Amino acid sequence: MTNELNILLAEDDENLGQLLSTYLKSKGFSVELAKDGKAGFDKFRTGHFNFCILDVMMPIMDGFTLAKEIREIDKKVPILFLTAKSMKEDKLQGFAIGADDYLTKPFSMEELLARMTAISRRSFTGNSDTNALLSIGNIKFEPELRIIHLADGTKKLTTKENQLLELLIRNENEILDRHATLRAIWGDDNYFNGRSMDVYIAKLRKMLREDPSIEIMNIHGKGFKLIVK
Repeated sequence: MTNELNILLAEDDENLGQLLSTYLKSKGFSVELAKDGKAGFDKFRTGHFNFCILDVMMPIMDGFTLAKEIREIDKKVPILFLTAKSMKEDKLQGFAIGADDYLTKPFSMEELLARMTAISRRSFTGNSDTNALLSIGNIKFEPELRIIHLADGTKKLTTKENQLLELLIRNENEILDRHATLRAIWGDDNYFNGRSMDVYIAKLRKMLREDPSIEIMNIHGKGFKLIVK
């Protein structure tokens, strides 16, 4: 991993924030520490950062809101969330916003560094468009551009189609919880949003059916599972 990272660290726990900042600086990184989400956004808006580590639960502005504001300014800067929660719902919401990874407290410094190394390798090695290309069987998907490459040409996805497909791919061969996904993408898991999601799942199935190795399974009472045979 290149040491030329200028890191925005937003963490409201003063002790943990100082510990992380000191450790990262000892590894040769430049670090700006913010004690809440608003302070983090102010620093990002006026600074030049190429990596963000954001605590989810912060006063004034939480980490998810901060990430959304950052994504309005910079679509590509890597974002690693830190959270005391292990709920899959939070993880899905983070990925829907555009997180690169997610680390649950407590964690070791070595694990943090390993996650940062993996993210940096994906983000800074080679062509960024290539790195953004995901594969589902024989089908190619570019979530950043909201484009899926099909046999009869490329198709532009809607925002929700794009978010839903990316979550399915990130959780390939795992159950994508229905209610957590609704809350992550639609903001509410009510009946009407549920019917809307079913329509989007049907649309994605229709797009992906050109590759018979791909299946989006309904898992009764739980959610969906993307399987590539």
